[in-house]
Amino acid sequence: MQVWRWHVTMLASILFRFTIGAASAGAIVLVAWLGALAFGPEAYGVFLGLAASPVGLLVGVGLTLVLFSFLLNGGRHLINDAGRGLDLKPANLMSALTAWGPPVLTAIFWIALFFTGKVSL
Repeated sequence: MQVWRWHVTMLASILFRFTIGAASAGAIVLVAWLGALAFGPEAYGVFLGLAASPVGLLVGVGLTLVLFSFLLNGGRHLINDAGRGLDLKPANLMSALTAWGPPVLTAIFWIALFFTGKVSL
């Protein structure tokens, strides 16, 4: 343990594993949405009401964060699988982008939704 130290590549790896768990919750939300569609307009209206609530919007923001994390990490893994970006500086840069990029992209996405009137509280 004397040679261990915190590194941004560790952060990117831990965050990616966390988003895998969060994606499982997203799958449950997807199944609930499909179930609401199958049970008719009344059930779908209830689902839309829940989705438009503050808690529903928080879940939506979280799932958007998961989506951007998967996109950026998928790109990083694609580059690494091609044998590129494995040296220290590129690996650190890509790890930092996959750690800090999803929150920034999520904020931009949801701010755009609020300012265009697509979503409101």
